[in-house]
Amino acid sequence: MKTIEREVVIEFEERKSKFIGYAKPVQSKIEAEEFIMSIRNRHRDATHNCSAYKVIDNGQEYFKVDDDGEPSGTAGKPMGEIINYMEVDNVAVVATRYFGGIKLGAGGLVRNYAKTAKLALIEGNIIDFISKKNYLLDFSYDKIGEIDSILNDEDIENKDFNERVTYRVKIAEDVYKKLKDMKDIIIIDL
Repeated sequence: MKTIEREVVIEFEERKSKFIGYAKPVQSKIEAEEFIMSIRNRHRDATHNCSAYKVIDNGQEYFKVDDDGEPSGTAGKPMGEIINYMEVDNVAVVATRYFGGIKLGAGGLVRNYAKTAKLALIEGNIIDFISKKNYLLDFSYDKIGEIDSILNDEDIENKDFNERVTYRVKIAEDVYKKLKDMKDIIIIDL
């Protein structure tokens, strides 16, 4: 199974219409839908915010496309077909379009929405999918250096420094095993 490495933004212009493509690796249907909604909220003034996502969560596949007012089958469907063609899972893609005054026709819409999805996925760097889970780590201050050397910056979602240090992390199984072998660390499965 493959996904993309990181969240990305690409953009290009086609006959005065501006296309902005967003892609993000996601772990669940809810995360995909929240990402799409965040882009729609960011571009409320856009002519269209079309989307597609494919997520495999606990063995269940979720696949959804949305034309967001473009003629049926000219936006979300070609984006979804690119996701399938490129064999990428656990990804959400949004194509924001600002209409430039020149109609592109059905074929032009299909080509440009597919292009937006393809460019965004390529920019996101397609990699082998590694399943990650959420954990809470609780440890003493003297362990910070050792734990930080095991974790990547993108693994850490939140840090709290009180009597003890608490990290909220999203990590792969191999990282979990390294942490589990350490002494004086509490790991709570979220």
